Parts: sequence; structure tokens; C-alpha cells
Amino acid sequence: MTKKSAADLRSARWFAPDDLRSFGHRSRFMQMGYSAADWAGKPVIAIVNTWSDVNQCHAHFKQRVDDVKRGVLQAGGFPVELPAISLSEPIVKPTTMLYRNFLAMETEELLRSHPVDGAVLMGGCDKTTPGLLMGAFSAGLPCVFLPAGPMLRGHWKGKTLGSGSDAWKYWDERRAGRLSESEWQDVEAGIARSHGTCMTMGTAATMMGIAEAIGMTLPGASAIPAADANHIRMSAECGRRAVQMVWDDLTPARLLTRDSFLNGIAVAMALGCSTNAIIHLVAMSRRAGCAVTLDDFDAASRRVPVLANIRPSGDRYLMEDFYYAGGLPGLMKRIETHLALDAATVNGRTLGENIAGAEVHDDDVIRPLANPIYAEGALAVLRGNLAPDGVVIKPSACAPHLLQHNGRALVFDDYPALKKATDDPGLDVTAGDILVLRYAGPLGGPGMPEWGMLPIPTKLVKAGVTDMLRLSDARMSGTSYGACMLHCAPEAYIGGPLALVQTGDRISVDVPARRIHLEVSDEELARRRAAWTPPPPRYERGYGWIFSRHILQADQGCDFDFLETAFGAAVPEPAIF
Repeated sequence: MTKKSAADLRSARWFAPDDLRSFGHRSRFMQMGYSAADWAGKPVIAIVNTWSDVNQCHAHFKQRVDDVKRGVLQAGGFPVELPAISLSEPIVKPTTMLYRNFLAMETEELLRSHPVDGAVLMGGCDKTTPGLLMGAFSAGLPCVFLPAGPMLRGHWKGKTLGSGSDAWKYWDERRAGRLSESEWQDVEAGIARSHGTCMTMGTAATMMGIAEAIGMTLPGASAIPAADANHIRMSAECGRRAVQMVWDDLTPARLLTRDSFLNGIAVAMALGCSTNAIIHLVAMSRRAGCAVTLDDFDAASRRVPVLANIRPSGDRYLMEDFYYAGGLPGLMKRIETHLALDAATVNGRTLGENIAGAEVHDDDVIRPLANPIYAEGALAVLRGNLAPDGVVIKPSACAPHLLQHNGRALVFDDYPALKKATDDPGLDVTAGDILVLRYAGPLGGPGMPEWGMLPIPTKLVKAGVTDMLRLSDARMSGTSYGACMLHCAPEAYIGGPLALVQTGDRISVDVPARRIHLEVSDEELARRRAAWTPPPPRYERGYGWIFSRHILQADQGCDFDFLETAFGAAVPEPAIF
């Protein structure tokens, strides 16, 4: 492998020339107290930090950035911190998905416009992982992803609490009148008790795992608990590794192939992943020029079983247990026959080399292939006249009797109407009905909010119903569970078939056959389409206006059309005059 010289460093374009413009660059760095000894002949490493005062998952990043800097300095580099939008999943409204592409744009332009040679990307809270990686793939500089890591497990009255999953569970208990206000407040205080991401197999844990599976993290990094001292050491190692990656010119284009992303899909299936994995991994792969599709997910689902006994697909354990049991290297070792072991990774070794000595220390947390949690993968893609471009369901987290079902549609056009109806004790609904929420997709939401785990009507909750079929063009939290059909494409807002469903229509669902069908004649659907009126625009100015004109549909990853690699020629290096 050809090594870069100091003269080849990208940052040298800013600092090395003997001209007036470079004088300005050097003098302004000296204004901040640096001298030529800090930067001359050294790789400048951008640390893209998504810390903020309102991102609970990244609360430790204020300290971890110093650990990354320590590693960069140890390896002979010059660290510079570049803050980026933080995207706290539970706090940002209407949804962080509205801003994933904003973070991707910001990351790409931060790296392109500054005098940096490589990057450490600090993320983990749901959309930050794909947003950072998408931007970095487009920027094309050597980079390593530093995952925030999961929080510690929750506790309440001797019970282990899992973020998200137990919130939904105990909220239903509260709605049914079986949980007092003081008990509910105790659950609030006990369910999230350290910094770090959700410790269930939600979107954060899923995407950090995928980042490792495609080769963009250090081996074993994705599951280290945020509060563990190993996380500090890993952070410093990210800094050291980023410096060496610059000298080796180990860019995403040299690391990533379609096999890298197929590895990500296989690992996602074995993890019992969040349904959001589909949207993000499709978008990431298209940014890298190595596109995967919904069909790749469905094919992997047929082959790769769920081995991680982590809630919500599993019935007992959380990410802290997963880490102690062997983490992602242990899980990948168990499914190595489903992986491309020659795929490259950021540490300069192949995936196969990284997992060669991996072990599993608890066969109940990370199951053997012969004893899976679920025999097929975590996700399934259904198609039919109601979802020509697909609808996604998580069979491993829903009641088995609902995998083949025919039910009456109960349709809602917005979430307030849905919420009001489901709280109504007189609602005409049975457990065999199919709740439908539409106009909640990428354009309709706007931003495709996590509304897809539609609340089971209080009337049914009090009768002991714990699951029923639900259908929407929205997403749902990775910590959610139940028979929820999501990402229906094309969405209702642009006139997808979901817009034509009426209360009382029959919908048949057959997950093993991957089929969903609205039992209405083509003639009747044509009549309804002729009478359908498009909804008004969600935005008439600002970022939302840009979003509305350029967002792609769920099956295409919800990237902006103009950001995809195939949209146009690569952006050149910035002019310096």
C-alpha cells in the first residue's frame, strides 16, 4: 500500500504554500494559540461531535472528545473539533428523520470546506449514525465511526427495564388503570439511568451494529456500554487509528463494496434489528455507490435467523448483557457462513481476520444457529396492490397468529384523530380489525415520524388484547414491537394506494407469502382515485420546503435526490485563492 507523504496531505493546501492566503490561515490558527509545530507535516483530524445539552445519548461526548484528541496527538496528528447538529431522538420534533439528511449535508460540507485530512465521527443516537456516515461517504476522506454505546440497564422494583419497549408496556398498564401515578413516575426515573443510547435493540443499537458490520468502526466497538471504561479507551484508539488511516489513504471508497452492505443486512437480521435499518442502510449504500434494496433485506430474512436474545425481539436481555456475552464479534462469528469475510474494515484488516478469535460467553444471550430466537430474519417486506413498492413488518416482534390474517380496516388521516378514537371506550373496534394511519410518510408526516406503533384502543387493552395488526406509511421506534406494517410505499400523501382505503374495507395479510392485498376491485379503486384530492403542502418556506421537494420515498432510503452519488459528478476540492 502506498503511503502518503506530508506534502500529500490535504491540509497542506491550506498551510504549506508561501503565499498571502496561507499566511492568513496560519496566522489565524496562531491567533488561537497554536504554532506550526502543532500542524506542520501532520494529519489534521476533524472530530465531528454531535454532543449537545439536549442529547441524552451523547452526554458523555463532552468528555469523550478529549479522549479522541489524546489518541490523535499520541499518533502524531492534530485534532480539531467540529460540532454538528445533535438530533436527540426523543426531544427533536416533529421527528429527527426530518433532519437526518441535514446532518449528512452538514457533515459532508464540514469535511470538504475545512483543512482536514481525516475524521472521527461521534454519533449513536438513532439518526446520527446514518447521517454522519452518509455525509462522510460523500466527502470521501478517511474516517472512523465512534459509537456512543448503550446506556446501562434500567431498574424498577426488582425488574429490569428496557428503554422504549418497557415504556410502551407500562403505559398500556397505566391506560388500563393497573399502574398508579407514583409507580409510573418511578418507572420514569428508573428506565434511563446513565448516558448512552437505548439499551434495547432499537434503532441506535441496530445502526451502531451495522456501522461495525460494514467495517466503519473498530472491532467490538458498537456494543461497549457508554459508562464502561473500555469506551474511553476505544475513543482514544479511534483517534490513533484515524491518523494512520490518513497516511494509508484508507477512504470509504477503498473500504466499502456491495458485500460490505450485504454484511450489514445479514448482521441486522441476526440482531433482531429495528425496522429503521432498512431506510438507513439503503440510503447509506446508495451514497457509497453500492446500492442495496428491499429485496436484499427480504432475501437475507429468509436465510439468517435472529440470534440476539435482546428485547424487543428477544424476551429477556439488553445491550449490556450482549456486550458481556461477546458483543458483535461473537454474533458475527456465529453467522460467518452468511458473511463476506474478505470485506475490508477501518483497522486495516478484513472482517474475517477481525472475528477469527471471537467467542460467545453466554449461549442464551447470543444463541447458536441451532437454537435461534426466530428461525427467519427480523424483517419481512410485503407487496401487493396496497403497497406496490413494499411495506415492512417485524415478524420476530409480533404475535404469531397475526402473520396470516384478514381484517376490517379502521382508517385515520392524522394522529390526533387516531388518538382520540383509540381513547374512546365506545369505539367500534375488535381485535381482528386492522388500524390504518396514513399521510404520515416522508412528505405527509412530514419527515415520516415514529407513529407506526399505533396505540391499541383502550377498550381492547382493558380486555387483555396485547397485539393487533396496524398499517401506516410512518416508521416506528426500533424499541417498539407488535404487528405493525410500516413504510407503506408509495405513501398516501403522493397518492399511493393507501390513500384510497376506506373504513370497512377488508385487507388480507400473509407474511410467509410476503403479500398484502386490499380486497377492493380495480374499478372501485379507479373511481376512488379519480375522486381523491391531494393534501395541501406541509411547508411553504425554509428547510422544510427544500425537504418537501427533494425527499425520496421509503423504499429508496429517504435521502434527498440531489445528494445521492448517482445524481451528478463528484464535487471538486474547494478553490483556495
